Amino acid sequence: MILGLMGSLNSTSTHTCERMQFFRLQRVGYVQRTGRTAIDSGGFEYEILDIYILGICYAIRLEDLVRAIAEHGAVRIEELSREWKYYLGAHCGLAQVSVSGKGLNIELFTGGLYTTSLFALRRVIESRERYAALAKIPEQPVMPAGKDRRVSPRQQRLSAFA
Repeated sequence: MILGLMGSLNSTSTHTCERMQFFRLQRVGYVQRTGRTAIDSGGFEYEILDIYILGICYAIRLEDLVRAIAEHGAVRIEELSREWKYYLGAHCGLAQVSVSGKGLNIELFTGGLYTTSLFALRRVIESRERYAALAKIPEQPVMPAGKDRRVSPRQQRLSAFA
């Protein structure tokens, strides 16, 4: 009985730590499969996946995304505009599978790193879910190179012109 309680306490604390780590990511948008098609500059029509980040709509060609997930490659993120139909515009960024293989990381050329769960994204591609949440990856603080360096009294300084 005591061992059962200890196991439940350990699982609760692990879950709490994971939940706290998740709250560090700020949700800023979502990925959605609407089934719409868009025309590129060459006049070819592609099915796209919509990406909404901070109120701006971007697009990923669905077949390129499926290939990139399978091969752990990169895929282009493009502007999406609507006149009479939907049109693909300039390249705005790149998306690629994370090193752990659990997420899709998106980097926009204008700045900003975003991520979504690869499991949730696959469910969106397979039309089992309506959307997958996007979160902003916090930027790492930049440390000045010389500020935190400590030199011990017995350490010698080396000259580059010796």
